Amino acid sequence: MIGTYGHGTHNDFVLIYDPADELTIAPESVAKICDRSSGVGADGIIRITKKNDKWFMDYRNADGSIAEMCGNGIRVMARYLVERGHQPEGIFPINTRAGMKYLAVPMVDDIAVNMGQVQELYGEITVAANGHTWVGYNINVGNPHAVVFVDDVADAGDLKVAPEVNPEDEYPDGVNVEFVQVLDNGELKMRVHERGVGETQSCGTGTVAVALAATLHQKKRLPSSWIINPPGGRLKVDIDGHNNATLTGPAVLIKDVELDAYL
Repeated sequence: MIGTYGHGTHNDFVLIYDPADELTIAPESVAKICDRSSGVGADGIIRITKKNDKWFMDYRNADGSIAEMCGNGIRVMARYLVERGHQPEGIFPINTRAGMKYLAVPMVDDIAVNMGQVQELYGEITVAANGHTWVGYNINVGNPHAVVFVDDVADAGDLKVAPEVNPEDEYPDGVNVEFVQVLDNGELKMRVHERGVGETQSCGTGTVAVALAATLHQKKRLPSSWIINPPGGRLKVDIDGHNNATLTGPAVLIKDVELDAYL
């Protein structure tokens, strides 16, 4: 089986093209492929398939667990579809476990994806890491995020283990945790620990969660627009007056890879 390795702001994925929806990839195979010491190395796997004649993103975290969707991954999937000739450039939908997403995909340059509704869920949460504890924002982007603002993103430590988030029962399936620093130029710097993966170089849904949290944190009104800088690059998030978010950023295909040894 051949897969394709690619990334969006260095949030990296292995894509497997399966339009007839014929393949079943076991969680342990996903973990082997994503292992950075003995496999291809990636933050997750995207099986590109079709359901009801619509493109569908079957996304798995690096540990093999199922995820709702991925904002960087869906751009890489869209780049694959257009670059490999399976879909004309322009505006088209991709369905996910978090609902249908519409993307504007040129043959080159950045891709924009309508991420849908981003909402604050009420109730105080706390995040503890590296000897610090912060009060955070509970944000839903179709998947759960706990966002905290810090003086310096280095305060979060090495993030080799998941930060402690309370109350735990708020997130029965785990949570993505973002640490955000407001820069002097008004842009945002962030680090993220993704559930089922660990610290990643970027997180698309995480940047959307950060954009809404920053709007609330700085007591701004919607619509709002933010430039967000994860370690892997630079992304733009726009949120309109109805809490609909659009994420814009790059997506790159790097190489095809042989996967049979990991299945």
